[in-house]
Amino acid sequence: MIKSFAAAFFRIYDRKITSGEITFSQTGMKKEDFTKLCTDQSYVLPRTEIERLCNAMKLTSEEAQTLLQWAQD
Repeated sequence: MIKSFAAAFFRIYDRKITSGEITFSQTGMKKEDFTKLCTDQSYVLPRTEIERLCNAMKLTSEEAQTLLQWAQD
């Protein structure tokens, strides 16, 4: 089981970056948010940002659900 939003995000993000499917700039993610995810394992993006990233990263419904389960409503 994945223990943090950051771990879940980076598992998907790293695979998509490595395969060439996306670039960091295509995600539209703020550098400050990316840095927080790298340095604070308890940090979770707001639900609206997670939903936006799911679309920008072209995630499958399963991948999106993996990230959205961490969203706080």
